[in-house]
Amino acid sequence: MKQFADAIVAGASGPELEAMPIPESFRAAYVRRDEQTMFEGSASADKDPREAVHIGEVATPELAPDEVYVAVMASAINFNTVWTSIFEPMPTFGFLDRLGRESRWGARHALDYHVLGSDASAVVLRCGSAVRNWRPGDRVVIHCNYVDDQDPAAHEDSMKASNQRIWGFESNFGGLADLSIVKANQLMPKPAHLSWEESAVNALCAATSYRMLVGDNAARMKQGDSVLIWGATGGLGGYACQLVLNGGGVPIGVVSSADKAELLGQLGVEHTIDRGAEGYRFWSDPHTQDEREWRRFGKKVRSLIGDDPDIVFEHPGRSTMGASVFVTKRGGKIVTCAATSGYMIEYDNRHLWMRLKQILSSHFANYAEAWAMNRLIDQGRIQPILSKTFTLDETGLAAWQVHHNLHEGKLGVLCLADEPGQGITDHEKRERIGEDRITLFARHAASLEAASSDIGNAAAG
Repeated sequence: MKQFADAIVAGASGPELEAMPIPESFRAAYVRRDEQTMFEGSASADKDPREAVHIGEVATPELAPDEVYVAVMASAINFNTVWTSIFEPMPTFGFLDRLGRESRWGARHALDYHVLGSDASAVVLRCGSAVRNWRPGDRVVIHCNYVDDQDPAAHEDSMKASNQRIWGFESNFGGLADLSIVKANQLMPKPAHLSWEESAVNALCAATSYRMLVGDNAARMKQGDSVLIWGATGGLGGYACQLVLNGGGVPIGVVSSADKAELLGQLGVEHTIDRGAEGYRFWSDPHTQDEREWRRFGKKVRSLIGDDPDIVFEHPGRSTMGASVFVTKRGGKIVTCAATSGYMIEYDNRHLWMRLKQILSSHFANYAEAWAMNRLIDQGRIQPILSKTFTLDETGLAAWQVHHNLHEGKLGVLCLADEPGQGITDHEKRERIGEDRITLFARHAASLEAASSDIGNAAAG
């Protein structure tokens, strides 16, 4: 694959890339079927992705008619990368085996290893016989909605298809590799003003946030709506804040530290709640929620915006859902897409039905929604939230950092790109949008790291 990388950097044309032979194997980050019980009996926090993620050569699969081979320049870490690498809440090999029973092409995925990764920026190398809209040499980003068009429900909204999957999590051959196979309907144009790693971190979290807030399938935020955003500097929240600001809404960002509150201010969020400083304890013990804390939290929100929020952007799950339902405005909406703190949630149903609130479910995004969000990024209205970049060999370390919430924004991973900053082809556009806006999360993370290093050096001295 290094020959492809060198050719891409040198500006090889599509026909030149197409003439180069696809290798029989490629480097990838993967977990192994025979190790899926390695963490049995361990607490979730003690399960270490660094022990489960392997970096090595895997066999190149055959290309289906509706697929393309892509040279992966960069990828990213998502929470599903963590879940796959610690085999929680269940090993993903069950997903691969189920896909393997669907068809001849699905059978390629049911292997004894699972290549991780649900984000990527890449270059098309080969196109299957049924691919119409893409050619070798196209620079693309990849969204993770893995679905075909044979289910009638998919023609209303592909996320409703019975065989809808998340690429790299419920399918094999994900983006944390030098090569991948993806369906043609996963491809979108790469924003020309962004580097490979800046482009690679967006699709999954950004499109998820778009569907939750903007698209027709969830909250449908209006101008002037106030939106409470949990984890507002995280992979989902960082995009949610920008979407609310871009759409004429009022974000209220909830974060866990003063540093993250400062970052929100730089992003343009006026109203922030540092839950660490406030000391909220929504659960008085593992089995009991404290309504007094809900009320204290609601009072804080009203002190900032003068009202209850129209929409709550909910993804932590168990730790926050009770508070989310309570604080939402009468007739308002709680939109949820995940449960990173636990999926067996509890809330007081009286505060839901008697005040006519709605809980809306949302899961990733269909192709139209992902494309619309990518267009906003391409226009410079929404910025990438890349905070730090790792090499493919460091995938386990990056996943460990996400597992323990030691990051802000998104963590990128260089695959065939051998250094950060490559892949920008429209420097004039980048200058017009603004380097400081594009790199805000990365600069903030670097300043925190430098400050921590200075403190450590001073203590050592």
